[in-house]
Amino acid sequence: MPASPANLPVPRRRAFFVSATKSSLPALTLGAIGVVYGDIGTSVLYSVKEVFHAGHVVLTPENVYGVLSMFFWTLVIIVAIKYVVLVLRADNNGEGGLVAMLALASQAVKNRPQLRNGMLLVGIFGTSLFYGDGVITPAISVLSAVEGLEVVSPHTRRYVIPLTLIVLFLLFVLQKRGTGGIGRFFGPVMLAWFVAIAALGVRSIADHPDILVALSPHHALRFIWNEPVVTFIILGALILCVTGAEALYADLGHFGKRPIRLAWFAVVMPALTLNYLGQGALLLIDPEAVRNPFFMLAPPWALVPLVVLATAATVIASQALISGAFSITKQVIQLGYLPRLRIEHTSVRETGQIYIPFVNWGLFVAIVLAVVMFKSSSNLAAAYGIAVTLDMLITTVLTFFVIRYGWRYPLALCIAATGAFFVVDLSFFASNLMKLPDGGWFPLVIGGAIFTLMVTWKRGRALLGEKLHADAIDLRSFLKSVFAHLPARVDGTAVFLTAERGAVPNAMLHNLKHNKVLHEQNLFVTVRNHEVPWIGLDRRLEVEPLGHDCWQVVIHYGFKNDPDIPRALEQMRGRGCDLARMSTSYFLSRDTVVPTIGSGMAPWREKLFAQMHHNAGAAADFLKLPSNAVVELGSKIEI
Repeated sequence: MPASPANLPVPRRRAFFVSATKSSLPALTLGAIGVVYGDIGTSVLYSVKEVFHAGHVVLTPENVYGVLSMFFWTLVIIVAIKYVVLVLRADNNGEGGLVAMLALASQAVKNRPQLRNGMLLVGIFGTSLFYGDGVITPAISVLSAVEGLEVVSPHTRRYVIPLTLIVLFLLFVLQKRGTGGIGRFFGPVMLAWFVAIAALGVRSIADHPDILVALSPHHALRFIWNEPVVTFIILGALILCVTGAEALYADLGHFGKRPIRLAWFAVVMPALTLNYLGQGALLLIDPEAVRNPFFMLAPPWALVPLVVLATAATVIASQALISGAFSITKQVIQLGYLPRLRIEHTSVRETGQIYIPFVNWGLFVAIVLAVVMFKSSSNLAAAYGIAVTLDMLITTVLTFFVIRYGWRYPLALCIAATGAFFVVDLSFFASNLMKLPDGGWFPLVIGGAIFTLMVTWKRGRALLGEKLHADAIDLRSFLKSVFAHLPARVDGTAVFLTAERGAVPNAMLHNLKHNKVLHEQNLFVTVRNHEVPWIGLDRRLEVEPLGHDCWQVVIHYGFKNDPDIPRALEQMRGRGCDLARMSTSYFLSRDTVVPTIGSGMAPWREKLFAQMHHNAGAAADFLKLPSNAVVELGSKIEI
């Protein structure tokens, strides 16, 4: 991952929801309720059920108080304190998420190359695990909502899986239309959801108000002291109550800290707390309700509307996660860990609203596989947790390096600030490891496969770069010899894309060899991606005149910028080079990678890289080059 140069200060980027106008705090807060808290808001559907469902916890009043107290304090410690208070402070020029945190941490230790390289591997592995979570979360959320029909009538059980698959299919079909049109309904629907679950909780608490004493931490501590082994076992189910906590940080750039914090403390946390306490009160009154305590909170007349609302809420939660998968994939491509993929923009105003067909349908196939394999939300709960807790653990570790080496806080304070969270995250992760045989392997297999693709692509690109560098010809010396024996010059501008600054592009060599002409103006363009989210237009171009109407141009992008070469080159006007759209041609080298036996990578990895390179999306599309002005000249390169 290339380091961000010191001469490229980055302006803070406002949220794309904010745009140029002044969005009000209430509007942003409502948006945060809809987008940020979908996952964690729908965790009430299955969290309590899974803790008591396995039979490890005897359904006694003391145990109900203890477990509900653990639910509440898990929300407080992991979500409220760790993410809302601490992690949200670690913004990378206004952006959040594991990729942004990784870039921030790697910059903080850039003078320690071995530590930095190890940290990059850990961070990329954590990013890979996101896709495993992206498969399990929509599957368990939508399936648990549709399972509410079983409470309405046991005869509907056989329709649960088909209906779940239909809902998921419609959700993925709609992705290509973008989130702009339906996004405005996210906030109101999720607000209605939180009001509904809070009302259900209050209704049940009114029947057994003693459950409110579970807010005291001594009930959780007493349960842990009396049942340490059981506590360790149920941590794997308890973690379900914080599904989507990473979204708090990932959506920082969309809404900002204040709306996310206000939404949590004013709406989401009170609603979740009331509902969890309501489910606890119901279990004290009717232990038989353990089979589905959430839906049994509702009176019979409200069951069907509640199932409909729950399904809508889980679809919204899944939608936010799928959009996040698109965004993270684009960032990882920018950072050089995945090949180019076809990216479609679904909004002419918001660059963050994108659609990646390969990711969309790849997720859908994996989710269908998960639903068909595991068949119920309880079985999926056994698969959930390992990827999430490992991501949380990685975030805690990266946070330590940011506040220690980036912010220069004292070592003791850094250890105190992150050490407690590290112990908590490690405990949850260790507990979830027991799920490995029962389905925990599923998201790990997905994450491991994507991690293999990422590191293979990164290493393959490095080997390719080394080969090109070894065979490179110095651009200045070459131009000097060319102009000493000047070929025929033709009108117009030639833009040669080259990976290495100062080297002669293969496309130019082929053009001179076969066409024996040189354009009136020649630009040698290199694209550089950096470990910052945004690089402003005032720092986009770096131009070096080479004489004879030739220029070396470096175009700088952050990992959330949208590459657009023609638009960037418009800034050449006034620098002695005016690009006329109709007379500008873009020359690209389309290399064919040939795996060879040697010291590069294992043969299977070289073959994998060659296949990925062959199937990578067209550079012209990725860089927004006009299709009628692109000339591709190919060559074979052995690695």
